[in-house]
Amino acid sequence: MSFNLTPTICVLKKIIHCDCDCFYASIEMRDDPSLRGRPLAIGGQPDQRGVVATCNYEARRFGIRSAMPMSQAVRRCPELLILPPTMEKYRIASRQILAIYRDYTEAIEPLSLDEAYLDVSQATSHHGSATLIAREIRARIADTVGITASAGVAPNKFLAKIASDWNKPDGLFVILPDQVEEFVAALPVARLFGVGKVTAAKLHSMGIQECRDLRAWSLADLMQHFGKLGNSLYQLCRGIDLREVRASSERKSVSTEETYVHDLPDLTACVAELPALYASLQQRVQRADAISHIHKLYVKIRFSDFRITTVECVSKTLDIGLFQQLLETGFQRRQLPVRLLGLGVRLAETEAASGQQLGLF
Repeated sequence: MSFNLTPTICVLKKIIHCDCDCFYASIEMRDDPSLRGRPLAIGGQPDQRGVVATCNYEARRFGIRSAMPMSQAVRRCPELLILPPTMEKYRIASRQILAIYRDYTEAIEPLSLDEAYLDVSQATSHHGSATLIAREIRARIADTVGITASAGVAPNKFLAKIASDWNKPDGLFVILPDQVEEFVAALPVARLFGVGKVTAAKLHSMGIQECRDLRAWSLADLMQHFGKLGNSLYQLCRGIDLREVRASSERKSVSTEETYVHDLPDLTACVAELPALYASLQQRVQRADAISHIHKLYVKIRFSDFRITTVECVSKTLDIGLFQQLLETGFQRRQLPVRLLGLGVRLAETEAASGQQLGLF
């Protein structure tokens, strides 16, 4: 096996990563000041298998975090206030934020309603100072939307995202090009993009705690131990990230799903839920203008033991009969009560070429 050991040329850019602080919760506290200072979570009810979509910092002090079952969150904080998401309010705020970004650059890559990368390398505002642009963006979000946002400024996306989290909440952190070497050297390897708990534990077992330790390993050795991830580790521990800020995001799927308060006991009960799910999916596909881009249909099932299975087939049209066949196939894999059902479509890759992008905003 041979490896390409040619040095990577790193092109320095001016990247801002902007991330609103506990976005959903911040919008709710903006609209109802009596919620401020109290532990608050946005999501489903604990007796209906709800999960935490986001929570404010008062709730985080109890160890509550996004994606945690709401029942567990309430056990950690019995006085936790729970509000259902009001998505239209969040989308309005998101559009206001996007409009602010566009005053500085069109090179915007949204990651969610409240988070985005901006490439301001060619920006003319503030004589091209990314730091001053980020400071002004944060001030305008506070004035216009009424919430706080944190930002990171760095020569690439990887470092900008880490920087935005450095002084949260309501913070700004800047990593200048001549600071990259020292900053990354002291960075814990668990902070590297693509490193989860399992990979972090493996790195630690190899005596690798910080990026300075990782730099002692050759590219060949890292790829031998970690496969393709080894190349990413080799680059990131040196502060190298060549990913571009992609100004548009091509949608790859449309789906709908339902978590049931009581488990569906058998296949018959699951089939009975199909018409409602199918109707919801039809509406979403139509709203996304994706009907002509359908490439596959799929069914997602989460059983009572929390195992998930997905079954799909090629189809260019919505067909409830095909969804039922997929459901029957998936159910036979475990034949247990079902807590969640989902229907979805995967979209053809030719969508981008057709000029009909499906944006996140």
